[in-house]
Amino acid sequence: MDHIAVVNPKLNLIEKILNGQKKIESRWLKNKSAPWDKIKVGEKKYFKDAGKPITAMAEAEKVMETTDMKKAIGLFGSGEWAKGKNYCVLIWMKNPRRIAPFKINKSGFGSATAWLVVEDINKVKII
Repeated sequence: MDHIAVVNPKLNLIEKILNGQKKIESRWLKNKSAPWDKIKVGEKKYFKDAGKPITAMAEAEKVMETTDMKKAIGLFGSGEWAKGKNYCVLIWMKNPRRIAPFKINKSGFGSATAWLVVEDINKVKII
């Protein structure tokens, strides 16, 4: 499977991934939705800033899923962003690289979807 992670452009996460500053992608979830139980070691993750084309990719090196991450790292009940988030997926990345930008067709995934799982990236790639 291939995965597409949509990230906040204000946080400059793609550049941090490419320069090695960010080595772990975390997704905090209310429900067991993607990438929970979807991403496996060795699969490709493509990255795009919201509203922009895909510009980078990396491979999943290690995946950890947990239901008690907030408590374990002392975030239990803190901040609006954490409210109602019961699940956490941590994905260690390897071989991050910039790729030629391309757009995707997100129809059928929902306009606010921040993680897409596709059988093959070429099935959603707009040529």
